[in-house]
Parts: sequence; C-alpha cells; structure tokens
Amino acid sequence: MSLIDTPYLVSIQVGLPRNLGTESALNPMDRPWFTGFFKEPIDRSVWLGKTNLDGDGQADLLHHGGSEKAVLAYATEHYREWQRQLMLPELGYGAFGENFTIVGQTESSVCIGDTYEIGDALVQVSQPRQPCWKLSRRWRIKDLALQVQQNGRTGWYFRVLQEGYVAPNQVVTLVDRPYPQWTIARANEIMHQQIKDRELAASLAICPLLAPNWQHTLANRANRGINPDSKPRLIGENE
Repeated sequence: MSLIDTPYLVSIQVGLPRNLGTESALNPMDRPWFTGFFKEPIDRSVWLGKTNLDGDGQADLLHHGGSEKAVLAYATEHYREWQRQLMLPELGYGAFGENFTIVGQTESSVCIGDTYEIGDALVQVSQPRQPCWKLSRRWRIKDLALQVQQNGRTGWYFRVLQEGYVAPNQVVTLVDRPYPQWTIARANEIMHQQIKDRELAASLAICPLLAPNWQHTLANRANRGINPDSKPRLIGENE
C-alpha cells in the first residue's frame, strides 16, 4: 500500500490501567496482570500533556509512559497484514496499544527527531517502540512481541514539545526533519538486527534527539560490546 501525500490521525485511543486474570491459573496467559494496554477510541478532542493524553495511563511506569514515551503511534498500513497473518479479521485500531493510529506514515517514512504539528500540539519522534510481553498476553500469542520486533512493524513514540488539544482526523504536518538518515526502520535494524555492528551503534547513539535510554543502550554496545537480554521484555510473565 502506498503512503498518502498528507498523513493524518485516523483514530485516537486512551485507557487507564486495570487488573486482569485469575489467581492460580495454570496457563500463564490467564494469570493476574496489571496493564494499561487496553485502549478505546474516542471521537472528540482530547488534551495532550507532556506525559500522556487525558484519560490515558500506563501500568509499568518504569518501562512505559513519561516524557519520552508520551504517545505511542502506529501505522494503519500494518493492520491488513496483521489481520491476515494472525488470522484475526476483527483486529482494529488500538490493537497494538497505540494512542495515535496514523494513515500515511510507517517506520520507513518517520525519522528520529521529526517534529509534527497535530491540532494545537507539537510532537517530536523520540524512539521506536520496543514491544513487550503484554502485547503477547493481550492477544494470547506467546511470540507476538518477538514477531513485531523482528518484522519492524513496531510503531514509534512521541515526546510533546507543545501541549494542546488533538482530535481524530487532524492532519499530521511535518515541521522539521533534522535527521532524515535515522528512520524508525533503520533504528530498529541497528538495535535488533545488526547487534554486532558497534560502529553503527555508535553512530546512532550520538543522535541528540534519540531518547536517552536508546542512547545509553547503544553506547554500551559500541563501547563495551554489551547487549541487554531481551527475553524478559519479550517473554516476561508469559511462561
């Protein structure tokens, strides 16, 4: 599917954390978990603050949320392929836990540091999304987070430069692109596929608009060859 000339916000989803699951369940997928993954679409304007949308929240504030992960965006272009691949025709916007579902953008067309105007707000791309085990738990597919990481259909995070109201169907207007060489797709490749290339890690690590946690991980790889174990993030409590 080709990208449209003018990207726009098709859907906005918000949701607060909740407790799910059953104590002492034999299947790990049925055990208790606390999650903000479930997001519902809204059809009105909503306030976008520095750390999240009004009415939205995260359960694990150590790894999610905050100023560098204020909003998770995902491409509409991916949904048809996921519906086919996972045999889930009912898969709808928000299924990947995203706040913004955007048409006309993918990981190959969005870059680290891109600044966009959406409604009254100004947002900036901070990092790719690194999927975690809760995505797998949501759809009861143990390797789903790994699939997302491997195929690069991860989505990306925005930091908020200017707070304001945003609403569905608003245009996503590019204001500035200081690092066209660092697409989300390229950053994903370096982080997850080219893990032995310390020179590439060093190059991306010094991008000043890349989120600090990514800078730190890549700098450790470049300087000392250290790569964090991704299994706890990808598998977590699902086994």
